[in-house]
Amino acid sequence: MAEPVDQDLLVCLARHGAAVPPVPEQRTGCTDNTFAPIEPESFRDAGLTDSEVEALILKFLLARGDATGREIADQVKLPFILVDELLRAMKNDQLVVHKGSAPMNDYQYRMTDFGRERGRRYSAHCTYFGSAPVSLHDYIASVAEQSLSGQQPTAEDLRRAFDDLLLSKRMFDSLGPAVNSGRGLFLYGAPGNGKTSIAERITHAFGQHIWVPRAIGIDGEIIRLFDPVNHEEMPLEPNEGLIDQRKIDKRWVRIRRPTIIAGGELTMSALEVTINTSTGISEAPLQLKSNCGTLVIDDFGRQRMSIDELLNRWILPLEKRYDFLNLPNGKKIQVPFDQLIIFSTNLEPRDLVDEAFLRRIPYKIEVVDPTEQEFRDLFKMMAPRLGFEYAAKAVDYVIEKHYRRANRPFRCCHPRDLLLQVRSYCAYKGHPTVLTKELFDMAVENYFAVM
Repeated sequence: MAEPVDQDLLVCLARHGAAVPPVPEQRTGCTDNTFAPIEPESFRDAGLTDSEVEALILKFLLARGDATGREIADQVKLPFILVDELLRAMKNDQLVVHKGSAPMNDYQYRMTDFGRERGRRYSAHCTYFGSAPVSLHDYIASVAEQSLSGQQPTAEDLRRAFDDLLLSKRMFDSLGPAVNSGRGLFLYGAPGNGKTSIAERITHAFGQHIWVPRAIGIDGEIIRLFDPVNHEEMPLEPNEGLIDQRKIDKRWVRIRRPTIIAGGELTMSALEVTINTSTGISEAPLQLKSNCGTLVIDDFGRQRMSIDELLNRWILPLEKRYDFLNLPNGKKIQVPFDQLIIFSTNLEPRDLVDEAFLRRIPYKIEVVDPTEQEFRDLFKMMAPRLGFEYAAKAVDYVIEKHYRRANRPFRCCHPRDLLLQVRSYCAYKGHPTVLTKELFDMAVENYFAVM
């Protein structure tokens, strides 16, 4: 049976008035969820006030100069019928005037001096004039419906996610329950054995797409959530008819289920809501951007922030599955902490953290060195991908001379890296891309010069 919805998340939902999701039914595999944001029929349905939308429109016109009603609606990502009604009211209030007519019963709008003055006051607080924000209530409900905990990846889902990697049966059997749980895990072991590559692909075992709001609005504060750097947009197929009958709320973006990687550059500020003091725009922290996906802490133990800082910040969210964030206006909010956290490290986990933290990371998986046969299989897999024909005798030579005699451990990255060395040399010299003993000697000399 599937894991029940986390009780602490239900408490979080109830406090914000969100609908409590049903207990997931048993599933045979992972499919995309059925959640889809529906276009609001009023500003009230969208969790907005007329004043909030008015502020976005005036700031947009202050930057743009003039625009049609449909261009304004497209900018704030709200239905034209709602924006058109508000623009008429703004015209009556002498904030905007008609500059001219536009196709399809529309007008070209321009601000009055009174509207320009009000627009400047709005911009002094916050310069944001993008998509109208989604309410925190709606965002929390969306996370509950798209949560990883509602899915149970099968062995076939896992094989599909790792179809471009060579993993042993032992590794599959270790990863399967960890991924299926949707909770945290440690990947540890020697460098070069694919810990980061494994972590990057785990999300592929779950449904491919989720919906996230472009921005979240909380008591007048706007937090940008959609991040083109960390999120890959997966737009719907274009509508073939004149009118889009799907009625999707354009304030939301369909993205590939996120995998966000934070390495040695991670600092405490990346885990809190940050505000640009010159623009007044706030940015969501990494754990919020990775909800319903995977957050990988790569090279754990080498971050710019101390390990104790990170552990103290996350020790309760990892157990309770919700987090508290401080907004620039001083308000504290409770948000879902709903992602698969993966700590990848070359160091021994027990040397980094105490027992209390390790208990909250239920799975600890060692990524071991490949066997000799797996090492040969890696050469067989990588050679054609890099333009070579596999040469068994040349590989036998490398293993005998440069590994057995040198007492050098096998690493999963070595076949790829050595083949790349050979390919680069052949391209430089204009030689055919063939695998020979001499070329491997050259590659090994370069690659292991100081190792």
